[in-house]
Amino acid sequence: MNHIKMVRYHWLSILSTIATIVFLFSAFWIIGDIFHQGVTGFHWSFLVEEPIHSGRQGGIFPILLSTMIIVFLAIMFALPIGVFAAVFLFFESENGSFMAKFLLKLIDILASTPSIVFGLFGNAFFVLILKLGFSLLTGGLTLACMILPTVVRTLQIGLQSISIDLRRTVDSLGLSPFSIFKKIIFPLIIPSLVMGVILGIARSLAETAALLFTSGYVVRIPQSILDSGRALSVHIYELAMNIPGGNTNAYASALVLITLLFIINSSAMAVSHLWMKKRGYYEQ
Repeated sequence: MNHIKMVRYHWLSILSTIATIVFLFSAFWIIGDIFHQGVTGFHWSFLVEEPIHSGRQGGIFPILLSTMIIVFLAIMFALPIGVFAAVFLFFESENGSFMAKFLLKLIDILASTPSIVFGLFGNAFFVLILKLGFSLLTGGLTLACMILPTVVRTLQIGLQSISIDLRRTVDSLGLSPFSIFKKIIFPLIIPSLVMGVILGIARSLAETAALLFTSGYVVRIPQSILDSGRALSVHIYELAMNIPGGNTNAYASALVLITLLFIINSSAMAVSHLWMKKRGYYEQ
């Protein structure tokens, strides 16, 4: 029996090593290709110029501005709802509420829902029913719906990390729920809150399908959140798929997007590391 276990462990180790090598090779190949092709078309003025000739030439300033506005709106809508939803569901699930458990399962389902489904929902509800049209506001609201499960689940992890003894002590103080949340719980979940925001921003930046049906394709500088605007990921898709001769700027735009995602994900890892260190989970 021990021999069989050793053989299984040996083969699992080999398969794990092969899978890791394949993953790393694929990742470095993709990133290397984007970097190699993107550097040839990238220049610093690329970030501050407007696109010309359907994006074949010029820069991506209006696209970057539209992207930042959409992401900002998504976070502003998703964050307050996510905080209160996470706190409510946490305390209700602690009390054994069936509704809370059902809602948590529903949130998990939403977290795994393809983004194009959110895009179709955003188009049907925000564009057609609410008459918001193809706009930055519509894109932000759609992305808020999409990243809300991520924000809620991240905050749930932070709430669950609060020790049982502390929870019991808080319950015995006789404070109002609002005072408990403001003075005790909220300071403890700030790292998780920051993590949720960073992960939400990262997912919003990388999103294409949901924005194809909501924010539009316009490449001019938006004057308000009710104007249509093209996100960076949509711009890359448009240049690569629909604009002949747009590959050079598509790669340069992809390089900018990859760089932004790398910075944001690195920030998330740094926040997680500092939080774990502060909580005493490891010394280094």
